[in-house]
Amino acid sequence: MKPVILINFKTYESGAGHRALEIAKIADRVAKEKGVNIILAVQAADIRMISDAVSIPVYAQHIDPIEPGSHTGWTLAEDVKEAGVEGTLINHSEHRMEIDQIEKAIDIAKEEGMKTVACAPDAEVAEAISVFEPDFIAVEPPELIAGNISVSEARPQLITKTIEMVRKMNSNIPVLVGAGVKKSADVSKALELGASGVLLSSGVMKSKDPEKEMLELIEGLKR
Repeated sequence: MKPVILINFKTYESGAGHRALEIAKIADRVAKEKGVNIILAVQAADIRMISDAVSIPVYAQHIDPIEPGSHTGWTLAEDVKEAGVEGTLINHSEHRMEIDQIEKAIDIAKEEGMKTVACAPDAEVAEAISVFEPDFIAVEPPELIAGNISVSEARPQLITKTIEMVRKMNSNIPVLVGAGVKKSADVSKALELGASGVLLSSGVMKSKDPEKEMLELIEGLKR
């Protein structure tokens, strides 16, 4: 599997509506031209528009552990799947879930044929989540998210510990790392430590030149 760069659009102004579409198209072009694996996690309202416009994978930022029914304001897996997503984030640090909810959300996503990226704040939670067999586990220490120091630099031991603990439970689950990832060196260090890719947001979404930032990050894939 090629290393993954997963860009989370969050709810930044640049990640909404037609501005999000512009960045998605840039990512689509960069992925094709450079032959790299880029995934976009976009706002629910933009899924159909963006998935119709690009060929790279589009993921939801969240699904709720619910079946169709009376759940006003919740995010239904069946709905985002029909809108065009290939997968979803689950338990992002900005949208935490209880462990039983994580398990149910992963199960529901699997039923819908969706890939899952289950997020964890530390190695212990990553190990617990690995029992549910998500397609990816992404470890992100919350204190470093949106900061200027990457997890690769500040917490390299967290990356190696998480990979070790997840492999002990299920050797087939790739581990992504995130928080503060902005430079090619952050990406290359994460891969050197054994990660299968990175999950990032502000480095691209808050940049005045998103394409330049994407190309910079991709340099880190050249090991």
